[in-house]
Amino acid sequence: MRTLLITGPGGSGRTTVAAATAFAAAREGTRTLLLGAGPGDALGPVLGDADLPGLTVRRVDADAGFRADLAGLQERAGGALDLLGASRLVPEETGPLPGAEELAVLRALRDAAASEDAYDLLVVDLPAAPRALALLALPEELRRVLRRLLPPERQAARALRPVLGRLAGVPMPAEWIYETAARLELQLAAVQALLADRGTAVRLVAEPGPAGADALRTAALGVALRGLRLDAVVANRVLPESEAAGWLAGPVAQQRKTLDEWREEHTVHPVAHLGRDPRGADDLAALAAPVAPAVTGPVRWPVTDRIAEDGVLVWHLPLPGARRDSLDLVRRGDELTVTAGPFRRVVPLPSALRRCTVDGAALREGELRIRFRPDLELWPRTR
Repeated sequence: MRTLLITGPGGSGRTTVAAATAFAAAREGTRTLLLGAGPGDALGPVLGDADLPGLTVRRVDADAGFRADLAGLQERAGGALDLLGASRLVPEETGPLPGAEELAVLRALRDAAASEDAYDLLVVDLPAAPRALALLALPEELRRVLRRLLPPERQAARALRPVLGRLAGVPMPAEWIYETAARLELQLAAVQALLADRGTAVRLVAEPGPAGADALRTAALGVALRGLRLDAVVANRVLPESEAAGWLAGPVAQQRKTLDEWREEHTVHPVAHLGRDPRGADDLAALAAPVAPAVTGPVRWPVTDRIAEDGVLVWHLPLPGARRDSLDLVRRGDELTVTAGPFRRVVPLPSALRRCTVDGAALREGELRIRFRPDLELWPRTR
């Protein structure tokens, strides 16, 4: 199954483009699942009465997901709660906590990927770009935190836990905590595998113009830093060239200039301005949204061997739109923290680079090149 994640700046019309993309794919005979992951029911007004064979629409229900999680947590921790004399919470009496909506979206992605229903394409209408990128970073970040707090290899055998607890003088974590962490690890790994799959791509939606160009540049940088594949840019609400007269001449010329700049860096699909808010099947068809991309290889951050020439290994990180004054690198052990603009990611070093010291870095042609010099104390010696 191919997966197309659609996001963009707020007000760019990303929900409309997501619906039009799924509609166009279904019309071509592609079995398509459209997942609404944005706040509220934004898809409803756009789809209207559109009913097309081969198109299934689902919406993320954060309330139901939170109640199910709360009930499951109380069931697993029932013994501890009874021992403490704590009263059980009734899920219907509580509302979602902060972060519940993001976890509900991740669960919906996992369920869609593991669904027994046969879909060829999953189109996801994500929230606005800043929030969407933070959401897509969650699986990797949460797995890293879990491994730090509860390393699986340090989980003691069940029979030894009381003895270890007496020796240490502190109570050992309960077994259900490890079981919950292991269950969450599997769920997060499934979502992360979906995001890293060669059939998954991100499509950014923006309205051509100065504000849209700035927002698009930032969003594209965030996509690149996360190691996600940017399929294309959808230029939404493009005015017709035939209307380039009178007061519309300025906006049309501005859009044309922005489109030319975008085409130098991205694959661009213009979507026409209908002169109204698109509603229903006829309007979605009139938008003529681009079909889903073909499956290609994943994004790679290669390491090139230049030891013979310069005595270093070079790690290449594609970061289009990055600027030198907003870049920062910090190495901690076998991890490298990369900050680019408003985004930050902690990435594990490839095995060869763990035996090296950082020798410098340079940003050239939208690519960050980090030089590593072998540590003679750790580097394998040759005769």
